[in-house]
Amino acid sequence: MKDHPPAPGIPVSDRMTAELIAPHAAMPHDASSVPIFQTSSFLFDRYEDMAAVFAGESERYIYTRGNNPTVAELENLIARMEGVEAARGFASGMAAIAAAVIPFVQAGDRVVAVENLYSDAFRLFECVLKKFGVTTEYVDGTDTEAVVAALPGAKLVYLESPTSWSFTTQDMRAIGAAAREQGVISVIDNSWATPLFQRPADFGIDLIVHAASKYLAGHSDTIAGLVAGPKHLIDRINHDSYHYLGGKMSPFDAWLVLRGMRTLHLRMARHMQNGLTLGRALSANASVTRVRHPAFEANPGNACLSGYGGLFAFDLDESVDIPRFTNALKVVKIGVSWGGPESLVIPAEAALGLSGAANVFQRFGTPAGSVRLAAGLECGETLVDDVLNAIEEARK
Repeated sequence: MKDHPPAPGIPVSDRMTAELIAPHAAMPHDASSVPIFQTSSFLFDRYEDMAAVFAGESERYIYTRGNNPTVAELENLIARMEGVEAARGFASGMAAIAAAVIPFVQAGDRVVAVENLYSDAFRLFECVLKKFGVTTEYVDGTDTEAVVAALPGAKLVYLESPTSWSFTTQDMRAIGAAAREQGVISVIDNSWATPLFQRPADFGIDLIVHAASKYLAGHSDTIAGLVAGPKHLIDRINHDSYHYLGGKMSPFDAWLVLRGMRTLHLRMARHMQNGLTLGRALSANASVTRVRHPAFEANPGNACLSGYGGLFAFDLDESVDIPRFTNALKVVKIGVSWGGPESLVIPAEAALGLSGAANVFQRFGTPAGSVRLAAGLECGETLVDDVLNAIEEARK
């Protein structure tokens, strides 16, 4: 297995770093941190002031389920980071995914989605949209020609680059161009790379989704989601789903994500370093049959990346007892999610108990010996010792 260095892409510029560190709007009392506007309502002095807002003649805040200054600061920041016009915050990454899809499809429409997508996104397509007459066609995202061939007649194409569990990437430039030619809205989950290491809008993708609970927040203490894109599509989300489905990001959660993003560039460098260190060690281990990480496998979308997240998977052969391996870990903890300071592991064998994950694994052939590992911020060599020792202890 060859270790591929980060491909040419979007560099982490000094300007982008400055965007993360300093609050953008004028802060009350020259505060260095964005204030938390923890309020449900905003009050008016005069009837005319309220009437002007309701008539669309004023942009004053009314009610936090609609807009809030703390949430708006985060929305503006992610839009600038992704190089797009607008963004909208949501109560979870899954709420953001739903908001990026539901307003643009109706009964009789067809969605094209990459295989090995996030299990709850899969369930959105299979358990919710299917009920309302929206069908989904799943295509191997590494086969660019197959994805492009599936686009004619589709309403929306849904990408993850890299994909969940398999960590394969897609050629966003080719797919984005083909989607626009066919009038197909393109949506991508960019949670893994973050705008530091991948900016999908630069490759022609319309809407960019983030599970902000992961790397953007970075401290395992909040649930939040974001959708970024051109203003006319964010306006469509606002009009057709956002205001009445109620999945609004809270001011405090927005503040937690803003706090986390001020150190995003530092944390991502460590996540990347630890992921690569672990990947190299695992690729040299006789019991590991595959390391599922863009740095170790050539895929068509790798050129869109300028760096790597720390989340990846590896496949263990039958000589390793998966439960014993998992229980032998001392530094790496057992748990779902990723993007926080701690390293986490979840074996596919255990995740089969989750109906959504089981459906994805069975549909797209994830092996039972696959293990997903989120490299945290600990010492890389300590993580390597922990994982390799656990493999050795678990040999049958």
